[in-house]
Amino acid sequence: MLVELSEWFWQERLWFPEGLGWADLEDRDGRVYAKGRDLWVALPIALVFLIIRQIFERTVATPLASLLGVKETVRLKAPHIPSLESYYCRVTKNPTQVTLVTLSTGYSERQVQRWFRRRRNQDRPSLLKKFREASWRFTFYLLAFIAGLAALIDVSTTLLPSQYWYYMIELGFYGSLLFSVASDVKRKDFKEQIVHHVATILLISFSWCVNYIRAGTLIMLVHDSSDYFLESAKMFNYAGWRNACNYIFIIFAAVFIVTRLIFFPFWIIYWTWVYPVTIYPPFFGYYFFNGLLMVLQCLHIFWAVLIIRIAIRFLTNNVNRATIEEEAEHRVLLSLLLLQRGLTE
Repeated sequence: MLVELSEWFWQERLWFPEGLGWADLEDRDGRVYAKGRDLWVALPIALVFLIIRQIFERTVATPLASLLGVKETVRLKAPHIPSLESYYCRVTKNPTQVTLVTLSTGYSERQVQRWFRRRRNQDRPSLLKKFREASWRFTFYLLAFIAGLAALIDVSTTLLPSQYWYYMIELGFYGSLLFSVASDVKRKDFKEQIVHHVATILLISFSWCVNYIRAGTLIMLVHDSSDYFLESAKMFNYAGWRNACNYIFIIFAAVFIVTRLIFFPFWIIYWTWVYPVTIYPPFFGYYFFNGLLMVLQCLHIFWAVLIIRIAIRFLTNNVNRATIEEEAEHRVLLSLLLLQRGLTE
């Protein structure tokens, strides 16, 4: 059944214009094309990323945090009370006022309330852990942006080693994030993170299989160009460098707007929407990919509004530390990556 489903899904009339098919992507006359079996390389790369990350966080990120003055808050530990611990783990971390009265057998209501507050604080990730994660992502996104530039230098239409490794490294990185999501800082959009990582892996893999390499490389480059600014703003925020955090976030907002509200729709989408119909009549794959790009552009507009609002509050000095941490670091700001990486023409 799976074989039949695969054959139906990958049939040529869906993904190719009339007169072309999978046979046209076979290597010949010195021209090399992407192949689905190449994607297996991403698995060992993901494992290597996990190892490199552990080494990086201990030998680079931790000393850097100390250098920047990242300070840990001393948190009081909640005493071990089996009945409250069981309720906390199995029912809810935020009991109602009525429930507090029920749970206060042998303790005052205020003592129970204080216990739950301290217990929640114990589960909060430390600033050092957040800083290490942000510094790891900052390092990757910056290097990925540089690698993307290198992959686009050659104008050859055949598959280049730089494009191959750019794709495999991006795919391996998101594979490593999927493996480590259980141990990373858990935010409110934990489930969305899982969906994001899975969707990203599928989209990168799919664009590789149908050989939309140069368009995919360009789109990933466009999005890599702003992500490292956001991660660096988080790093300075955790270190308490407020002005640096604000200025970098403003730069991030400017790059985001230029790349995703101007360059992306008026150059990339224009050439994937208009140019192909001058050569071939529209087909399902044409509508499918351009439809995804339009959805992506709608997400860009939606998130740009939120980013501009935060940037304005930064400029007017109207944000306190808690608000910056909640809004600047919140993963939902990056959920637009659900489609952005790996989308192609």
